[in-house]
Amino acid sequence: MSIFDFLRGEFIDVIHWTDDTRDTIVWRFERQGHAIKYGAKLTVREGQAAVFVHEGQLADVFGPGLYELQTNNMPILTTLQHWDHGFRSPFKSEIYFVNTRIFTDLKWGTKNPILCRDREFGVVRLRAYGSYTMRVTDPGRFMTEIVGTDGEFTTDEIEFQIRNVIVAHFSQLIAASGIPVLDMAANTLDLGKLVAGKIAPMVADYGIALPAFYIENISLPAEVEGALDKRTSMGAVGDLRKYAEFSAAEAMTAAAANPSGGGGMGAGIGAGMGMAIGARMGQSGPWGAAPAAGTTPPPPPPPAGRVWHIAENGASRGPYSEDQLATMLSTGGVTGDTWLWTPGGPDWRRARDIPELAEMMSATPPPPPAG
Repeated sequence: MSIFDFLRGEFIDVIHWTDDTRDTIVWRFERQGHAIKYGAKLTVREGQAAVFVHEGQLADVFGPGLYELQTNNMPILTTLQHWDHGFRSPFKSEIYFVNTRIFTDLKWGTKNPILCRDREFGVVRLRAYGSYTMRVTDPGRFMTEIVGTDGEFTTDEIEFQIRNVIVAHFSQLIAASGIPVLDMAANTLDLGKLVAGKIAPMVADYGIALPAFYIENISLPAEVEGALDKRTSMGAVGDLRKYAEFSAAEAMTAAAANPSGGGGMGAGIGAGMGMAIGARMGQSGPWGAAPAAGTTPPPPPPPAGRVWHIAENGASRGPYSEDQLATMLSTGGVTGDTWLWTPGGPDWRRARDIPELAEMMSATPPPPPAG
């Protein structure tokens, strides 16, 4: 092999970059061990730009196309810097390829909640997140302002800075918008356009643009959302009295269908609910209907006191009012060994273990008056 064949093999005739990643914005053409001769071909593909940096300063930017490096102001890189073989004097330059396509599905979000004043809820804390797209519009400015001498620059290295810019302007706009919290979901598109327009001049100083900006969600704290859910449920229920009667009837049906689940307790609760519903229905006639014409509606029942249930031979009976229970205690129908239970109280207990009944059983009446 002659020396000229060796020299021809030492040079690279075509400078190009094929990107097989989805997040690389800038890639430096590696000149270690390679040389670029006068007349070399530079290939810049669609969605790319080539930036030449000569002796630390931006020399030129090439858009998509095929170029032949022939003039003295073109960077010429060589490993034979001290040899004179008829080539032009080499330039100590670097070539950076910049990806100018749109990078999609980049995320942003508020790290801390935003304090806003709402007309209906007062001061509230909001969080938001979304996505955006980005592209390099000025490769030269992007290189000088952001990249510097980084040989491989990815979206991860600039996302944090863009996210800070977005959150700062979003917080300012959302706090000053005056849009009610409950209407923000219907205005996310308009808010997104406002935020994008606000941050466009700032990111343009970096040589980039955000073609699309989306607000995907604006949320309240979990406890506030829970209160709103309860409020919505109350609106869906409508008449609370009718809903309470319906719920009581359902509970009574469930208790009757599962007698073994709670023993006599389920039956007692069901009976108590039935009495309460019956009392309510009695105020307005059968099944809640209005009383017949010419009749006088019955007076409302007196306030219900405590009721008691008696367990005998594995079954329960009752309920009995306190007056009925007192009569049964005096006649021996209930003794200290009788098992009793009252709604709202603990489990079944013997009568002698219930303080108020123990006092009633131990009380000795005074002598009867003389005839």
